[in-house]
Amino acid sequence: MPYVARVPYLPLRLLLPLLLVLLPGVAGAGPAGAAERPVVELSRAQAGTGGSVTVTGSGWRPRALLTLLVCGQAEPSRGVRGGTNSCANADGRAVTTGADGRFRRELPVVEPPVPCPCVVHVATVTGAGAEADAALRVAGHAVEPLPADRAGGRLSLLADTRLRGSSGLLTWFGSPPARTLVVTVGNVGTSPVKDPVFQVGTSHGVFAPQWQDQRWRGTIRPGGKARVELPVELAGGAHGDYTVSLKYGGKVLAEQPWGVGRPWGVTLFWVLVCLVVPAAVFRAGLAVVDHVRPRHPVHAARPPRRRPRRRPRLPAARRSPALPWVSPDAEPPSSTRT
Repeated sequence: MPYVARVPYLPLRLLLPLLLVLLPGVAGAGPAGAAERPVVELSRAQAGTGGSVTVTGSGWRPRALLTLLVCGQAEPSRGVRGGTNSCANADGRAVTTGADGRFRRELPVVEPPVPCPCVVHVATVTGAGAEADAALRVAGHAVEPLPADRAGGRLSLLADTRLRGSSGLLTWFGSPPARTLVVTVGNVGTSPVKDPVFQVGTSHGVFAPQWQDQRWRGTIRPGGKARVELPVELAGGAHGDYTVSLKYGGKVLAEQPWGVGRPWGVTLFWVLVCLVVPAAVFRAGLAVVDHVRPRHPVHAARPPRRRPRRRPRLPAARRSPALPWVSPDAEPPSSTRT
């Protein structure tokens, strides 16, 4: 009789930890790989003006459009402090990531408009915002230390954001829409935050926000809070669904949707122009034609003929007898003397 070995029954809650220990590679191939952050690497850490470096990246969103710029006054740990104003925008490059979120692109090395330390700044153009930096030493370019970060605390959003303001008559005729972004932030750090610099961005559709630096005057002590009001303005004639974003210290604190109505006054203006201008041109053309056409002499108007009035014919009894010497057949009587 053959021998049959029996394996003791193990509950499922005991088998799962055992499988994780025996198969560590399987556990690492799960969602951890999908949560990786964008990474940028350079072929050389130093290059001179006129040369180029090869920029490679991984961990980006598939099929995303990216921009590559050489920026000054920046560090990978602190980001680009001056925004794109500190970058050589005219010599940047664009690249689209592959299906695996990787890319490879040659980038010319140029001097940024501000001194180094410099980085190669990579950021998304469309879709969800993402960015990463890689340090680059531009040979021969001036180097100045970064200013001390006086805002050593950390700011966090404490209340919902809102946009204050409304559109007026000028906005209805194409004037730039403007609002005030109102947020309440608190200092969760251990040092006061003095005159913090926020970044306010507006995005339309799938395009990434266009950031602008705005300084808020004031000091937020550790554990304190403050109401921050920052102006937001769009381009003239803007309409549609926009998103206003607030960023501080490289972290997006809040996002607020903004629906901008169409400037119907501009449409009405062009409709009136299309109606009034052709009518005015037509009237002017008629006046010109009437002025240049040849003139013919006009005959004097003759007075209307007046028909003679017929006298009413009297009856024969009332007619006066004709005188004998008036009748054409009668001869005047001879005179006789007595």
